[in-house]
Amino acid sequence: MLIVGVDIAKSPDILVPAYDDAQGVTAAFNLNVLARINRELGGDFDLTAFRHRAVWNPIESRMEMHLVSLKDQVATVAGRVVSFTADETIHTENSYKYRPELFSELAVTAGWRVVEQWFSDAPRFGVFALAA
Repeated sequence: MLIVGVDIAKSPDILVPAYDDAQGVTAAFNLNVLARINRELGGDFDLTAFRHRAVWNPIESRMEMHLVSLKDQVATVAGRVVSFTADETIHTENSYKYRPELFSELAVTAGWRVVEQWFSDAPRFGVFALAA
């Protein structure tokens, strides 16, 4: 048995603000990737030279998080030089959203069968009980 939580596909009007919140919590989380590279891999990224961007990708049914270079710049990571042009992005995260029937098909394709499923009210979230 496997229990899987699945974020159900929603309108971009709901998703984009959730991944680009007005308080800047998600932006700080995303920029923390560069802070950790600086700390743990000897990087020298200028965190003020990047901004957070959240994008809905309807073809892939996913939210994407990017860090956008605000200028042409160069950074070093683990002794390697990495160049960025203005507006070039670092794609940092994908968060897939599924229609229930699509997730069920995906589970079956992977060798599972859906035993039970439960859904919350808005915003919709699903929990699937799968069996091999």
